Amino acid sequence: MYNTAIRIVANKADAEDVIQETFVHVFRNLEGFIGDAPLGAWIKRITVNSALSHLRKHRKFRLVDVDENYDWPEPEEEAVFAPVDMESVHHAIKQLPDGGREILSLYLLEGYQHKEIAQILDITESTSKTQYRRAKGLLKQLLEPKLS
Repeated sequence: MYNTAIRIVANKADAEDVIQETFVHVFRNLEGFIGDAPLGAWIKRITVNSALSHLRKHRKFRLVDVDENYDWPEPEEEAVFAPVDMESVHHAIKQLPDGGREILSLYLLEGYQHKEIAQILDITESTSKTQYRRAKGLLKQLLEPKLS
């Protein structure tokens, strides 16, 4: 759960706060756990919600809806690069702007679809896709020196 939290908030102290909030919520609401999903999945969902709530409370940015009619260029064909160590990837993700890091983490690392992310963050699906594409491009730029 800590790994999930730190990927979203990108700060050790904030991630620890999120984990504490998560487990307080879990223990207070354990009797409400129905068992229709594994306990770990239920706790992970609470962790994601706690991390997003934490970001909203401390948010210094605002995701802006993009014009859905804008003709975004097709992504370039993915190049094959040498492997990069996970520490470098984690460090690069922490350098992303909050909005992009949040969406990249939810989509790429947590497995949420853009429609779900849009509902969670109260943005449009196209904004989620655009922010993801931008974060992915920035992440690639941050990792390029390590890929050479």
